[in-house]
Amino acid sequence: MLNIFKLAMRNLRRYQRRTLLTSVLISLGVVAVLLFISVSGSFKALMIGQITDSMLGHLQVHQKGYLASIDSLPLDRNLQEKQIAKVKEILDQNRAIESYSMRIKLGAMFSNFTETTNLRLNAVNPEQELRTVPMLTERIIKGKKEGLLAKGEILVPELIAKGMNVNIGDTIVLVATNKEGSVNGQPFIVRGVLEGISGPGGRDGIIHLQDAKSLLRIEGNEISEIAIRLQDIKFMDRIFADLQGQLGPIKNKMDKPVFEVHTWQKLSPFFNIARMIDLMTLFIKTMLVAIVLVSIMNVMIMAVYERINEIGTIAAIGTVPNKILSLFVMEGFLLGVFGTLIGVIISLVSIATMNASQISFDFGRQKGLLLSPTIAAGDVITVCVIVVAIAVLASLQPAWKAAKMDPITALRHV
Repeated sequence: MLNIFKLAMRNLRRYQRRTLLTSVLISLGVVAVLLFISVSGSFKALMIGQITDSMLGHLQVHQKGYLASIDSLPLDRNLQEKQIAKVKEILDQNRAIESYSMRIKLGAMFSNFTETTNLRLNAVNPEQELRTVPMLTERIIKGKKEGLLAKGEILVPELIAKGMNVNIGDTIVLVATNKEGSVNGQPFIVRGVLEGISGPGGRDGIIHLQDAKSLLRIEGNEISEIAIRLQDIKFMDRIFADLQGQLGPIKNKMDKPVFEVHTWQKLSPFFNIARMIDLMTLFIKTMLVAIVLVSIMNVMIMAVYERINEIGTIAAIGTVPNKILSLFVMEGFLLGVFGTLIGVIISLVSIATMNASQISFDFGRQKGLLLSPTIAAGDVITVCVIVVAIAVLASLQPAWKAAKMDPITALRHV
């Protein structure tokens, strides 16, 4: 095997221009794939962080059927006290869960005493909410950020604040209808203005949980949803399955499921964009395979054609076909290794350069987001293995042709 390796290296050095061009072509494919994976992965992770850490959380628990009718913000599908206690008991026992926040979602009429419009509201416990969605305060573009808000205060969406000329410190009135049909109004002080965010929730205001209970005349403990933050989002699928396994079997008196659990993917339209990014990554990898396959096969076919006399000579002196086949496969393998090695080095240097440059971009209403491309060792290894494997496969057909060549015919070739 060592002799075959030496011969393969010698043959690659003999045809330096062809070897260099093929290695460069393979390297370009590797660089394209690794840079795309790192940049797109960074963009996707950044967007997921923006959505989960400033609004949704990683998981949410609702009463069964709530999500299907969430557009109308139904108050008759709120979780009741015993149901809340059961969910809290399960969440408190799971060490992978960092925090959770109780919320009441409701619709209300928003009035500045001159104009009136409709508004969606998230009623939260400030301490719980800040632990569960720690980037929420970054969306406050006007007003105090510390502590989020107090009782009697409201955070108003930017679009409504601009449209109705509402400023910090102004008094507004919220009018809401509870599930019994009773209408109630309550004054609030504008604490701050919330920047919009892409997807549902971009027009939601925020009030204190106790204010929502007062406005809706809710007695006792009652909430619309429980937002959950995990220690690490990588464990989301496992925790989701665990919660479904624990909450799913619980039935009400009518023998129907009580709870439903959803990941952020179900709750945000950005998941479709994330899937498109994954699809594009697969497409780029497929293109890499095609580039490597065509490049190596073309080089090896030309190598066999140009070295027919050489193949006839080594066959005539007793070299067995398997050795000839191994020689050409080794050349394909080395081409794949050289091209991949160069591509990986260029890619890692490029990623480090981009991180040092601190590239920022805008996404929707989010401004100045910092792109931090990273790539996992597993992705690098996967790409390397794919490229080298395809290089070997591409060299098999020309190598097989060389190994089966008749020595006498090959020696007569001019």
